[in-house]
Amino acid sequence: MQINVHSEIGSRCIVAEDGQKLHDKVFEALKAGDSVFLDFTDVRQFASPFFNYSVGQLMNEFSEECLRKLLHLVNLNEVGDIVVKQVIANAAKFKGNDDYTKIVDDILARHAGGNGDGN
Repeated sequence: MQINVHSEIGSRCIVAEDGQKLHDKVFEALKAGDSVFLDFTDVRQFASPFFNYSVGQLMNEFSEECLRKLLHLVNLNEVGDIVVKQVIANAAKFKGNDDYTKIVDDILARHAGGNGDGN
């Protein structure tokens, strides 16, 4: 599966909501064992919230081996490359930390609930 991120999200990949949208598309394909190519051609701006939701979550849902084999990020500009590498490094660093994992899970659950009051 190839996803043109510019077509799906636009030239700015910065907010968590857009990251979640991309994650949801990628998740099903990876779950089925399909390779996914995320093409970032013409995407100009990046921020960690986008990658935390689009890629960071996947690190908790799939093995590192699976992601290395099936998930491909192509045509990232220099800034995008730096940001995604930092997000991946942080996710890998904290993946085994149960306290951190619980905090992240709680934050994601609150965000997914959309009520904004933390409950």
